[in-house]
Amino acid sequence: MPSRTGPKRLLTRRHILAGAALLIATWLNGEGRAQESEGDQKVWNAGAYSFSDELGGFRITSVSGTGTREDPIVIQEELASSSPVTLTIRTIRPIRPFDNSGFYANGILFMRIEALNNSGQAWVEFEFELQEIEGKASVFGDGLSFDQRRTDNVNITSDSFAEYSRDFEPYDRLRYTDGKVDPRETAGFSFLVTDYTPRWRFYLVQDPRIPSS
Repeated sequence: MPSRTGPKRLLTRRHILAGAALLIATWLNGEGRAQESEGDQKVWNAGAYSFSDELGGFRITSVSGTGTREDPIVIQEELASSSPVTLTIRTIRPIRPFDNSGFYANGILFMRIEALNNSGQAWVEFEFELQEIEGKASVFGDGLSFDQRRTDNVNITSDSFAEYSRDFEPYDRLRYTDGKVDPRETAGFSFLVTDYTPRWRFYLVQDPRIPSS
């Protein structure tokens, strides 16, 4: 059967090209900027992901980077209490595991959190927990972790805490210890999140700890 040619086929190609151009323009326009959403919360786009404080309890003030080792996602935020808060992370580009082109969510995300302590209390530990489903523990086999395949500390650092520990079952947790963050000080945390079966949305719980007495 002959292939379709002529005006109809040309029109289809024009529609495809126009759609692709619009997608690229939208991505470039939203990169690294805050997008308003319901309830005056903000969604920040960076790299192949968006980051939101929509679940409350803290405020994102800046997001930058692409999520690579050389250009990690840097999230600046303010915590008004010492209670756990949850960061919502979504993909804003198609998912393609292990792709290194920079155009896809590939399940490898280098991150740095810079958290301003506006709680009025000193923090003596700080814990992060990854969840695929909000409020439900992430298990070892779901592919989401703080780089569970590595046992060294090359990707885990902090300018406020000297030690860390990781738990992979039944939770995916990363706890920083041996340090202190006084009120109005900012703590920095760097780590690698890997998701070998990427989902379009997951969560990062942040739990500052105060002295027990």
